[in-house]
Amino acid sequence: MYGRGTCDMKAGAAANLAVLRTLHAAGVRLERPLALHFVVGEEDGGLGAFATLRRGHIGEAAVITEPTSAKILTATAGALTFRIEVAGRSAHGSMRKEGVSAFEAFLPIHAALMGFEAERNRDPDPLFVGEVPYALSVGMVTAGEWSSNVPDRLVAEGRFGVQIGEDPRLARARFEDVVNEVAVKDPWLRENRPIVTWPGGQFASGSTDADHPLIGEVSTAVAATGGAHPPLAAGVYGSDLRLYTGIGGIPTLHYGPGDIADAHAPLEKVDLDQLVQVTRALTVLALRRCGTLG
Repeated sequence: MYGRGTCDMKAGAAANLAVLRTLHAAGVRLERPLALHFVVGEEDGGLGAFATLRRGHIGEAAVITEPTSAKILTATAGALTFRIEVAGRSAHGSMRKEGVSAFEAFLPIHAALMGFEAERNRDPDPLFVGEVPYALSVGMVTAGEWSSNVPDRLVAEGRFGVQIGEDPRLARARFEDVVNEVAVKDPWLRENRPIVTWPGGQFASGSTDADHPLIGEVSTAVAATGGAHPPLAAGVYGSDLRLYTGIGGIPTLHYGPGDIADAHAPLEKVDLDQLVQVTRALTVLALRRCGTLG
């Protein structure tokens, strides 16, 4: 099925709802409670999950149905939203040497950040589902007010990957150090320092112990419904997993339909056979973990 959000993560939501509908239609009465959390704001820091957990909606284990290509993800990297403001000096485009282009002043900063990204991604853990687990990506750049002016201001915004176990405060400091190192070596930037701020989503990393019983329980539920035992992996993106493990103290993993490569992408899609397989496995998992009343 193709469409915006089919992979990330309407398919996962549909799987969860189908589990409840199946149990209800079969007249199953669970011995222990089963709860679904449909929360807002995961893409921008997870305030929905945060508020839900703070209100006391917790459990003994959690499965988040993010798209994992039916793999079991036991850990996710973090991600921080950054903004860099670079000053220039305006001048008429025909007299550009009389001004200082904020765009050109940003270029060595960008080059240094790409080098920083490469340094942080040497020898990545093979569990990661991606070649650059801690990506640093500039998503938006705005500069200038008129095509015939030298731009006197540039604003770049993007996301910065946090390593597993890394304190986000330390990650931000390392990022800012890279920008400052460029500034002190450049005559213009030394006197007109770039400003780094951190708006938007701020995701720490998160993980569940690789030997936690929940992992085996999900794996055997998949096998019981005709699938192969899923391989273990780690996610390259920030998610609510770190809130459930960190704030809620709940062992949590990701297992869901769809490929993360299709998320936020043109022709976003999900394999419906995979959706059905995931739903069956989650139904068995719910029955086994919650038990049934006679």
